[in-house]
Amino acid sequence: MDRKRKWVLSSGALLVLFLGCMTTALEVPLDLPQPPTITHQSPKDFIIDPRENILIYCEAKGKPHPSFSWTRNGTHFDVEKDSKVLMKPSSGTLVIDISGEKAEAYEGIYQCTARNEHGTAVSNNIFIRQSRSPLWSKERKEAIMVQVGVSLVLQCGPPAGLPPPIIFWMDNNFQRLPQNTRVSQALNGDLYFSNVLLDDTRNDYICYARFPHTQTIQQKQPITVKVLDMDAINETVAALYNYTNNLFVDSPSGERRPSFMAPLGRSSTQMALRGGVLELECIAEGLPTPEVSWYKESGDLPSSRMSFHNFQKTLKIADVMEADAGDYRCTAKNSLGSAHHTIKVNVKAAPFWISAPRNLILAPKETGILTCRVSGDPKPQIAWSVNGVPIKDSPKDTSRKVEDDTVILSDVQTGSSAVYQCNASNEFGYLLANAFVNVLAEAPRVLTPPNNVYQVITNNPAFLDCASFGSPIPTITWFKDSQTSILNRDPYVIHNNGTLEINVAQSLNSGKYTCIASNNLGTRENHVYLEVKEPTRILAQPEYMVVQRNRKAVFECKVKHDPTLIPTMNWLKDNGELPDDERFLVDTDSLTINEVTEEDEGTYTCVMNTTLDQDSASAMLTVVEEPDPPTDLELTDQRERSVQLTWIPGDEHNSPTQKFLVQYEDLLHQAGVWHNLTEEEGTKTTAHLDLSPYAYYSFRVLAVNHVGYSQPSQPSRQYRTNPAAPDVNPTDVHGVGTEHNNLVISWKELTGLQSNGPGLQYKVNWRQKDVEEDWLSETVANASKYVVSGTPTFVPYEVKVQAVNDYGNGPAPEAVVGYSGEDVPMSAPESVQVLVQNGTLAEVHWEPVLTSMVRGRLQGYKVSYWRERSLHQAEAQQEEQQVLLFSGNRTDGRLPGLKPYSLYTLNIRVVNGKGEGPPSPNHNFETPEGVPGPPSFLRIKNTDMDSLTLEWGPPQDNNGRLTGYTLKYQPVNSSNELGPVEEMMFPANETTVILADLKYSTRYKFYFNAKTIKGSGPTITEEAVTIMDEAFIQQPIVDVFKVRPIGPAFTNVNSSVVGEEGAVISWEYFGPDKNVYVEYIVENSKEDWTKECVNGSSGSQTHLIKGLKPGTSYRVRLVVKDHSEATIHSTEELVITLPAMKSDQVDLATQGWFIGLMCAIALLILVLLIICFIKRNKGGKYPVKEKEDAHQDPEIQPMKDDDGTFGEYSDTEDHKPLKGSRTPSNGTVKRDDSDDSLVDYGEGGDGQFNEDGSFIGQYSGKKEKDTHEGNESSEAPSPVNAMNSFV
Repeated sequence: MDRKRKWVLSSGALLVLFLGCMTTALEVPLDLPQPPTITHQSPKDFIIDPRENILIYCEAKGKPHPSFSWTRNGTHFDVEKDSKVLMKPSSGTLVIDISGEKAEAYEGIYQCTARNEHGTAVSNNIFIRQSRSPLWSKERKEAIMVQVGVSLVLQCGPPAGLPPPIIFWMDNNFQRLPQNTRVSQALNGDLYFSNVLLDDTRNDYICYARFPHTQTIQQKQPITVKVLDMDAINETVAALYNYTNNLFVDSPSGERRPSFMAPLGRSSTQMALRGGVLELECIAEGLPTPEVSWYKESGDLPSSRMSFHNFQKTLKIADVMEADAGDYRCTAKNSLGSAHHTIKVNVKAAPFWISAPRNLILAPKETGILTCRVSGDPKPQIAWSVNGVPIKDSPKDTSRKVEDDTVILSDVQTGSSAVYQCNASNEFGYLLANAFVNVLAEAPRVLTPPNNVYQVITNNPAFLDCASFGSPIPTITWFKDSQTSILNRDPYVIHNNGTLEINVAQSLNSGKYTCIASNNLGTRENHVYLEVKEPTRILAQPEYMVVQRNRKAVFECKVKHDPTLIPTMNWLKDNGELPDDERFLVDTDSLTINEVTEEDEGTYTCVMNTTLDQDSASAMLTVVEEPDPPTDLELTDQRERSVQLTWIPGDEHNSPTQKFLVQYEDLLHQAGVWHNLTEEEGTKTTAHLDLSPYAYYSFRVLAVNHVGYSQPSQPSRQYRTNPAAPDVNPTDVHGVGTEHNNLVISWKELTGLQSNGPGLQYKVNWRQKDVEEDWLSETVANASKYVVSGTPTFVPYEVKVQAVNDYGNGPAPEAVVGYSGEDVPMSAPESVQVLVQNGTLAEVHWEPVLTSMVRGRLQGYKVSYWRERSLHQAEAQQEEQQVLLFSGNRTDGRLPGLKPYSLYTLNIRVVNGKGEGPPSPNHNFETPEGVPGPPSFLRIKNTDMDSLTLEWGPPQDNNGRLTGYTLKYQPVNSSNELGPVEEMMFPANETTVILADLKYSTRYKFYFNAKTIKGSGPTITEEAVTIMDEAFIQQPIVDVFKVRPIGPAFTNVNSSVVGEEGAVISWEYFGPDKNVYVEYIVENSKEDWTKECVNGSSGSQTHLIKGLKPGTSYRVRLVVKDHSEATIHSTEELVITLPAMKSDQVDLATQGWFIGLMCAIALLILVLLIICFIKRNKGGKYPVKEKEDAHQDPEIQPMKDDDGTFGEYSDTEDHKPLKGSRTPSNGTVKRDDSDDSLVDYGEGGDGQFNEDGSFIGQYSGKKEKDTHEGNESSEAPSPVNAMNSFV
């Protein structure tokens, strides 16, 4: 059934469709009898083009199809008698050929009639009129002379056309005359001047009338207007003009308050029709030109339907309503006063429908009502007709009753079908409606196609259609899925036309729906389906972007939609299509614009459409770039030391200017080099510039925004300043000696701009500080230093440098203190003493060197010290010298990091800026004993069931005289809990100990350290596990070597051999991962590692590997793996060699009882074989010689006795092999050279032995097949050969 479903969209667009179905008249299927219905007709007022044929529409439907006739001007119009008139087949539409005829001949009022045996329908009265565009009457226009400032009206007076023409004013060049608040065109086409100007003088004021139907334009004779300025004309000439032409208006030409030119007076009246357009106009004159405003005295203006035109002079209200009646006041106002005019608006109404009569489908004996409710002003008159004949003139019908706007039909009978007409009219128009009454008896039928599938978006209304027909009108009921209850409650609503509405559809509303139409003549049902879809939503909307020019812009638009709907993504720019440009790249959820330009600015919208809904989101793109350079640089307010610079900013390119940078170029001193001078805020366009003397300035300005700097502006004109004495002296003045007998005076030279004039020189002054002597001076040019020779060593000097030029000296300089050159110190520190604090720290003290002996700036004292030897050793082993510098005038310092129980030597030097002085005499000191370092190693050997051996080495650093060792140990259980601690002391000369009375199969942890008289040193630890008691304990042969680095998670990895087939691995694990494995492999094997999972808990662990082969070496390692089986940590590989099998092991193959048992079994098997052989060879035997004679085949030879077979063939009736025998696939049997091989009696493989050496082969016979003759022979196993194998 699903494949036959029809898909119907049920969305917002269909809401209008369904609501339309609810309000339209009931349709009768065309296969049933029905009166005529007019379906198409021409408009009531039909203006035709006389150049084209006349087409008057009249289309109708009915069963049987109706016939048509026409009346013209109230009388029958015989179409067949007029050869120019043609009625279209099966239609009432008239085609009138007016070629060669005047269209006026066919003007008039036409009405179409459509009838069949069930009734008659009539059309509206169609008023046919020919469009007209008459010419303007000939007239001679005199020139209009007006005085400046007066008002003027140029009348158009177009000819009356049908329809009225469109008026506009143009000049001789067909250019529209400019209009404004002073000059404007009225609604009647006249051109109004509120006041005239001299510029209004022209001779081509032309009024044009365009007639829309004929598309013709009529032109009026040009009007000449001459505007005169009376004050500039001689009074005599003015009097002459006034006397001869009398063309001037009496109104004054000076300034005046407003007055209205149209409409005249203080008030006027205007009528408007309901539904039409109301245009109110007020045109005022005055000087200055008045402004016009509007308001309604009895209420507010209808803002949604109102608009102003013609420079506020026209108020237009569309779709006029009764509420628009009232007084409208227009006000004209200028600086001299105001004027008011009130327009009283009356609203009338042509007839309009309140409720038009609707078609009735009645079953016999039923009652129906036709209503024709209209309104209008004045109140319309209602007239009823039946089949085109007024009811008062039609035959009486007792079942019909007319009451004003209602016709009541009761107890209708078959055959009483008819068409009723309602005509409502008043002085402004009429309405005509046809409504048929069709008397039928018809069982229900459902008109909606079956199996429609309606799709709707969640939370939207859903409308399921069930259009039906029947007489009487069927009753509609709805059911969902397999439910039996009628859907007539929330959220369901059943409309009168049968449509089922779900106000807010949800996913649970999806399913199968059944509508049933029933009346007293039968029942029909129809099935439809509703699918509620998820809405389309934009999850990630495009965002506002500000992008630099030539960069890339990316708009994202990620959408969620119902997976069963096919989405379509469209991108729009400013609500239009994207430009056809390869720079625009549209992806599934984004829009990329490469190398953006200014033209790419705008609003970008992503629109996601499905067949049911859409969603959209927009974002703006703003393209920014560096601003354009400023222009029009000007220098103003020019002074000796300053000038004002102004400029005009360039285009900001969507990024506001943050600041302006003013630069200058000094063409006199540094031509071509631009320097920053000052900055101004981005809102300013002027800068006050402070200048230096003796410079040739040019200025330029750069604008700065968020993007960057603009290009520089064009340089300003050159501005020169006059020379002057220097304003500043050199900076960074220093006096420093480079030799022990000189003083170098240095400074930073002035720039050319700082020189302020020509002839720049530097006056250098110096004298020894704190000595009564005069200043010495020297003047130099083009230099930045001066050397004073013959100075004493390292004495202070006062120095100063002054700038001078041809125009004078610079300001008085300030003196700076400097020092002459240094020399190396002459003496060493004295009274050196060392105070030892402990084994690693000592303090050193000394007497400082006299300042005069330092001969320079004191930087500090350098202490050099080194370790001669340990006090354990007699011979010196001098180590690398260490140096410490103590800054400043220090007299002591600390020496850290010393080694205990050692002999040290030191000396001290004084240091200045020139170098180091001589060293003090070497001074020796000793450090006391300290705690020792850790023992060099701790090894565990000879692990037994209750004992083990510990070996250790002395510390690398004794740091004194060793007094002994301390050993502590304690057991560790399987849950990593520590047991009681045992402690042992050993003298300094011992390096091994055997620990006895330990628990078997127990992990022990050992703590070991060394001691001096100062205390115990650091502790080292080891772990070991005693072996299990049930195994044969043997000293393991363990060869451990490093294969790859140890992982960081394992420590103390050890191994012990247990018996001949086992090994114990112990370790400490501190990693977070729990997937810990012991992996092992036979050494030098290429097989995969064998992996066993072990406890991954932190702390000490052990694991027993079982099933190893004696006498074999294994590589063993611990690994940690993650969930993907990737190795995270790995230990070193241990190589473990298991001992070979002991020589005293019992060899079963050499035991007498085992040999006797094997012989008995072999004898029993031989007897069984003989019995089987005898049974297989009973009957059917013949000598070999006869066989040879019968076949005469040289290749077939009897088998020899020494082959271990019998020299005869079995008969062909039994070809089955012996149980346990096997025949090769090629039909041949291969043999070894030895007849006594046990392989001949097995399954074709090598013989195998059990652990006790017993044979486990299986005996079988052999069979050979002759491929040439096809005969088969069976060969019984030879008992002789079988016995030979056991002898």
